Amino acid sequence: MSDTEAKEQAGRSQDKDDIEAAQSGEKHTHHRFEVPSGQEVEIRLDKYLSRKMRNTSRTRIKDAIEEGLITVNGEQEKPSYTIEADDVIDVTIPKPPPPKAKPEKLPINVVYEDDDLMVVHKEAGMVVHPGVGNWTGTLVNGLMHYCDSLAETDDSNIRPGLVHRLDKDTSGLLVVAKTDHALSKLGNYFKYKKAERRYWALIWGHPSYKRGKIFGPIGRSPRDRKKFAVVKPENGKEAVTHYKVLEYFDHLTLVELRLETGRTHQIRVHFSHNEMPVFGDPVYGGDSVRYGPNTGPRKQMFDRLFKQLGGQCLHARTLGFEHPRTGEMMRFESELPKKFQITLDEVRKNCK
Repeated sequence: MSDTEAKEQAGRSQDKDDIEAAQSGEKHTHHRFEVPSGQEVEIRLDKYLSRKMRNTSRTRIKDAIEEGLITVNGEQEKPSYTIEADDVIDVTIPKPPPPKAKPEKLPINVVYEDDDLMVVHKEAGMVVHPGVGNWTGTLVNGLMHYCDSLAETDDSNIRPGLVHRLDKDTSGLLVVAKTDHALSKLGNYFKYKKAERRYWALIWGHPSYKRGKIFGPIGRSPRDRKKFAVVKPENGKEAVTHYKVLEYFDHLTLVELRLETGRTHQIRVHFSHNEMPVFGDPVYGGDSVRYGPNTGPRKQMFDRLFKQLGGQCLHARTLGFEHPRTGEMMRFESELPKKFQITLDEVRKNCK
C-alpha cells in the first residue's frame, strides 16, 4: 500500500469513527495507529499524527499530547518524540460539541396548531433532526424559525420539541410539542405505546396472510453500521409491526401498518428481513425489481418509477393521541404524497 493510500484509508477510518461516536453520544473519539515493523519513520509524533488524522489540526494534536490524551506504547511522550517501528499510538481526543441548530426559514406544512402542540406534515426528502452531515435544512431548523416568528407576535416563549421522528425519505404526520409540559406528557404517551400511528406502504411480494404481526428485535447491522437489521434479542430492542393488506397487485402489495414499537427504520427492516422490501427503498433492497420479469416495458416502467420516487413508498398516514392538557382524543389523517400516488396509479394500471 502506498503512503497516499494509507493516508486515505486512515482518513476514512477516522471519519467512520467520528460519525459513530457522534451517533452514539460519545464525548471522545478513539484511534489506534500501529507503525509497521521494519519501517524507518524518523518523524515527530505530532507531525506523524497530523498526516494520519486529516481532519484534526496539528495544534489540536499537540495540545492533546501535552494533556496526556495520546500515548505511545502506553507511555506519555512529548510532541517531539521520534516515531519508531512497531510503536503503538493510542489517541483519545475530545469530540467538539455539535453545532447548535439555527432557525431557518423553510416551508412547514402545519396541519393543526394550538397553544400546546403542532401537527405537521413532513415531506419526503427532509431530515427531521440536525445531525452528522445534516446540520441545516432540517424540520427542526424550520420549526425553530416558525416558533420564533410566533414569539414576535404574541410575546411567548415557544420551544419546539420533537415527540417522535420519521426517516428522511418517509413522508407524513408528526406531532411537535410547544411547551415542556406537552413534551413530557406526549413523550410518555408515545413511550407506553398508546399513540395511534398508521402507515401506508407499497411492498414487494405478497404477505402470507391478509393480516399479521411481524416480530423481530432491531439493532445495528453487524455488516453495515449505517443500517439496521433484525438481530439476536441481546443485540437489539423489541420491535413489533402489525400489517393489513389493502390491495394485491402482480408481485406487489399495498399494506396498512400499525406500529406497536417505534424503532429506527422499523417498517423497512421488518419487511426487508421477510424478503418484502418497501418499494423504492434504496437502503434495504427495494429499488430494484425483486419479483417478476425485469425486461421490456415492465422494466422501463419500474426504472421510471424508481427515478421519480427518489426513496421509499412509505407514508405516515394516520396519527392519533391524547391532548396533553385537555385529555381530548385527537386523530389526523393525511393524503398520500404526489409521488407515492403516481406510483400507485401506475401499479394499479399495469400490475393487475
